[in-house]
Amino acid sequence: MTAASDPALLTLEDWFALGEDESLRRAELCRGVLEVSPSPSPRLAHARAIRRLANTIEAQLPAGFDVYDEVDVVLQRTPATVRQPDVIVLASGAPEPLTAADVLLAVEILSPGSRRTDRVIKRAEYAAAGIRHYWIVDLDGASAEVLTLVDGAYEGPTVADRIAVDGLLPLVVDLSALR
Repeated sequence: MTAASDPALLTLEDWFALGEDESLRRAELCRGVLEVSPSPSPRLAHARAIRRLANTIEAQLPAGFDVYDEVDVVLQRTPATVRQPDVIVLASGAPEPLTAADVLLAVEILSPGSRRTDRVIKRAEYAAAGIRHYWIVDLDGASAEVLTLVDGAYEGPTVADRIAVDGLLPLVVDLSALR
């Protein structure tokens, strides 16, 4: 069933027509269904970790790449799915709306209410959409799953204390510095 055949489901056009609404700050669209959740708890610690991570990554990016936090990324047109990863890296000049094809790295920082969504649901969605790299950061454990898309599924180690990756975007992140 598609949004066209079920008027209860939102399309991408419906989503973008909602406009900016601070009361929906933690809103995402999942297969045409509007999902609204409270801000992470404790909110300030999560927001600080996002800012610190984005700043750490930005300081290491070569020219031609940008880092953003909590922006809409279209994962699927029909049924419409739009997520807001905590941090993304993409090539400079990517057109809006951003799509999964634009995202080189998506990062989610776990909070008590997001563990299942980030580890299971978003992991599957990001893989299906083709996002090549996905990190799931656990501040409580000072660890991260550092995942790479291989044959349609994510593979990679869980690392403690420090992320260090090579390749197109060589990055080093001290996880304890995010707290």
